[in-house]
Amino acid sequence: MSQTDRSLLTRMFEAAVAAADPNEALRAHLPERPPGRTVVIGAGKGAAQMAAAFEDLWGDPVEGVVVTRYGYAAPCRHLQVLEAAHPVPDAAGLAAAEALRGAVSGLTEDDLVVALICGGGSALLPAPPEGLSLEDEVALNSALLSSGAPISAMNAIRKQVSGIKGGRLAAAAHPARVVSLIVSDVPGDDPAQVASGPTVADAVGRAEAMAHVRTYGIALPEAVQRHLETAPEDAPKPDDPAFARDRVHVVASAAKSLEAAAAVAEAAGVPAAILSDAMEGEAREVGRVLAAIAREVRSRGRPFQPPVVLLSGGETTVTLDGAGGRGGRNSEFLLSCLMGLDGVEGVTALAADTDGIDGSEDNAGAFGDGDSCARLRAGGLDPAELLAAHRSWDAFSALEDLFVPGPTGTNVNDFRAILIR
Repeated sequence: MSQTDRSLLTRMFEAAVAAADPNEALRAHLPERPPGRTVVIGAGKGAAQMAAAFEDLWGDPVEGVVVTRYGYAAPCRHLQVLEAAHPVPDAAGLAAAEALRGAVSGLTEDDLVVALICGGGSALLPAPPEGLSLEDEVALNSALLSSGAPISAMNAIRKQVSGIKGGRLAAAAHPARVVSLIVSDVPGDDPAQVASGPTVADAVGRAEAMAHVRTYGIALPEAVQRHLETAPEDAPKPDDPAFARDRVHVVASAAKSLEAAAAVAEAAGVPAAILSDAMEGEAREVGRVLAAIAREVRSRGRPFQPPVVLLSGGETTVTLDGAGGRGGRNSEFLLSCLMGLDGVEGVTALAADTDGIDGSEDNAGAFGDGDSCARLRAGGLDPAELLAAHRSWDAFSALEDLFVPGPTGTNVNDFRAILIR
């Protein structure tokens, strides 16, 4: 693998992450100061870094609490930073959800609530409604993660099985004004989908959630199924008067990050083509499609002339089907893509999660090229068997091609770059 190409792909990833830097992202969206208190709440894998940036930009006085994933904390002067489990909720997350609700209770119309929301907040804020337990929410989360359903469908269900998601946290802050500053990690940048929208209401209700359950054949825990069928009311709707003074700003997104990556490539003399910032679907299937496009570029010069780098973002999914290997959606995408590029010269790729962690291990993703599959076979490993068993981490670990930048402090979802010389 060319070290020059690997270095260029790394710089592109770094530019994508920098474009979602909390300081720059928040600076242009600071709300007016209130006559009363300023209370900050937040959730997500980059929430602590957003909180630290907000403190620096806002100054005193400020109070509040945010929750992030274990190991993702950042020092804050006044804001309390809690840690909890991701992607499977735990008791620390349950306590964090209560802390956030406590922070917004008893406020007045003179007070301001600033909500710092980014990807990962769904798992970090378990708040089962009356009649359900944390164990029920954990079981629901596991069922959703293994279902292969798109994030919009998963979040539609989560919102109806929560005491905090689907705008309920903003409703609890009423009559205070709530300003949500959101780093989007969802295709299409719908703010109601990020972290299942704790401070942003959604028009989707229980009927639509149940339709998703049927469409994707999701095996819900019995107690959760019963709650969906019998709950007395939906999550609040966007036209609820409690939200009349609230404001929502998407301060960073995959689109902006891909544009920053494209600029790095073009400065290096390589044209960039942004295919989409909202790709969804099974990771291995998306891998096959992008491999076919890359082959067409390399062999026939269409739809783009090489050299070119193909950029895409969004959020793919992995349906486990009972198999529980090591890896994540980006490394699974890449292994599938490289199988489609087996033996093709002049192609190098990086697929990584912009939060720095892809799936269950410590890597953000991996690098690969047209020789990767041959190198696996030379080492006694079958790429097809590894893919079938969802062992993409094992594949790239054996090749020493894992990409491990560490937690980035932000999250605008998947980053995929295929460089074609």
